Amino acid sequence: MKSTSTSIAKFVVAAAVCLLPAAGAMAQESKIGFVSTERIFREATPAKAAQAKIEQEFSRRDKDLQDMAARLKSMSDRLDKDAAVLSESDRARRQRELSDLDKDFQRKQREFREDLNQRRNEELATVLERTNKVIKQIAETEKYDIIFQEAVYASPRIDITDKVLKALNK
Repeated sequence: MKSTSTSIAKFVVAAAVCLLPAAGAMAQESKIGFVSTERIFREATPAKAAQAKIEQEFSRRDKDLQDMAARLKSMSDRLDKDAAVLSESDRARRQRELSDLDKDFQRKQREFREDLNQRRNEELATVLERTNKVIKQIAETEKYDIIFQEAVYASPRIDITDKVLKALNK
């Protein structure tokens, strides 16, 4: 039993000695970077252009929804004001019209939000794809071992977001 434990101990020591050169190589300084995707989406020229494009694309529908909301409020206010003097059938008809308009408004508003989110996601995916290419170019040129885009914390010392923004804004 003693010879087995001695053999294991010798093996562990021999393995440790063999791994010393590798440990020295791993102890070399790694080059790590961090890019804030949030800042890229907020500050990069392509991201701002995408946002402007989306706003222009959806401005007419947004205005139509605002007009519809104003018409809905006006009808509701008129119904509240006139309810006491309206006949039962007129009041029921107006309430039905108001309810139908409200349903239509809710549907159009939901469709608008869904379409807007889909277009925003498409545009941001394009910006992110371009950003990733720039990050890869910087990583290869400046010999980074790894670059993170999401982190709970990143030291300003390793933050290369400004470099990426500068490259994207060219």
